[in-house]
Amino acid sequence: MRYNMIRIGIIAFASMTLTACSDFLDVNDNPNSPIKENLSLSAKLPAALVTSAAYESTQLNQVGGFWGGYWGTSNEGVSSFTSLKNYNGPAIRDTRDGIAVWESSYNNLLYYKEVLDQANDEQALFYSGIAKIMMAHHFFTLVDFYNNVPYEEALKGSALLHPAYESGKEVYRKSMDLITEGIAEVKIASLKPSNDDVMFKGSEVKWAKFGNTLKLRALLRQSEVTDQAAYIKQEIAKIVQEGSGFLEEDAAVNPGFLNTATKMSPFYETYYRNNSGVAVANYANIRPSQYLISKYKEYNDPRLAQNYVAVNGDYKGVVFGNNAINDEFSAVNTSAFKGPNENASKPGGLVKAFSQSAVLLSLAEANFLQAEAAERGWIAGTASQLYQRGIQASFNYLFNAAHNIEDYISQPNVQYATATNKIERIITQKWLALNSINNIQAWADFRRLGYPNFPNSVSTPTPGAYPLRFMYPETEINTNNENVAKQGDNGILTARVWWDVN
Repeated sequence: MRYNMIRIGIIAFASMTLTACSDFLDVNDNPNSPIKENLSLSAKLPAALVTSAAYESTQLNQVGGFWGGYWGTSNEGVSSFTSLKNYNGPAIRDTRDGIAVWESSYNNLLYYKEVLDQANDEQALFYSGIAKIMMAHHFFTLVDFYNNVPYEEALKGSALLHPAYESGKEVYRKSMDLITEGIAEVKIASLKPSNDDVMFKGSEVKWAKFGNTLKLRALLRQSEVTDQAAYIKQEIAKIVQEGSGFLEEDAAVNPGFLNTATKMSPFYETYYRNNSGVAVANYANIRPSQYLISKYKEYNDPRLAQNYVAVNGDYKGVVFGNNAINDEFSAVNTSAFKGPNENASKPGGLVKAFSQSAVLLSLAEANFLQAEAAERGWIAGTASQLYQRGIQASFNYLFNAAHNIEDYISQPNVQYATATNKIERIITQKWLALNSINNIQAWADFRRLGYPNFPNSVSTPTPGAYPLRFMYPETEINTNNENVAKQGDNGILTARVWWDVN
């Protein structure tokens, strides 16, 4: 595993993104060798948080967009994202042209490890607590993609070049404990960050709520694993005992994004416009799936018009995986993201401004997680109310203000009380709420529960096959193959991660 090279990559990225953090820019004279000798915690922390948020908004959003039922491509994008559209595992893990989820995740982990080590040396408990919570977040992501991964022996650089793997289940448990430790440290810290905490401005309560919400998400991943009931009950009790509760706002990162190349909000710059106001290629290439459009229409959902541009008075999507040129699927005949340029200079729903925050975990998702947990009897609270709060939070975010949802939730196919399968109803509304914000969660929910039942790629060579994981990347095979080989069959995308039992 190329941990030293990864370290260079992430710090070079951070040096480009954090203009708002002057300390970071002032000390980073050599972006290839910043390490702890010339970076303060007040520079390292925002760099790490911005990198995590950019990763969520771009790379993870891309995978989840296609594999979570949301996105397809127009004619203009026919040759783009082919490995995802074709479920081509070997291409995805390719060293040069693959999708570097493994490398990006360990990039992020290495940087938080730098924060953690320095925070321990300086007895800066708030910083070490944040680092532990965020490291757990990234380890959860690795397991969700690959199952077994290095944990205890990872992040040691040249001191340990061939780290052993641990089971996905064990990594999940250790990550849960890491969050518990992180919350405890944040709560007792005397020295608190302020503006360098570009997510919660040094609020220990908000960090505790975020940690608890990450825990709840991880516990719900395990909902279908029959031997996890006692563990889940035990961990829910810890959350209750800690007492801070769950998120009451979006967990969103914003260091002060600028209308400058590489310093704009990552979703805006990757999928909408560059700093000159010119549409990027993805703006023409990516389109909503026909299934997504149909679900919006099924629910008479006003978020459709808030998020997308109408074409001749209607909204048009594409078939996921359709690589044949068809005039119906040209960019001009399908619905693009609606941003300020298409909305009389006002913010759109998903595309608001070059300065919009990057969401790591939305309030809408936090409420839907609680709704599902309450429906399962895991936590106190009224599932129907939490479900409604999830919908309300989604509408408020997308309409950029408090929005009246009474007409929407009064529809029989939206009402909670009329649902014969209440878990499915929760997950379906959660799916709509997370569209293009945290797409990757849809892929996880589909693997876990099968909801919503969006179509498979029409380009997959094996009808009915659906990707359930990523293969270990070539970078890892080339440097740590003995340990990779111990994990079993790495030649297919249909091997299941540990919590995927359906």
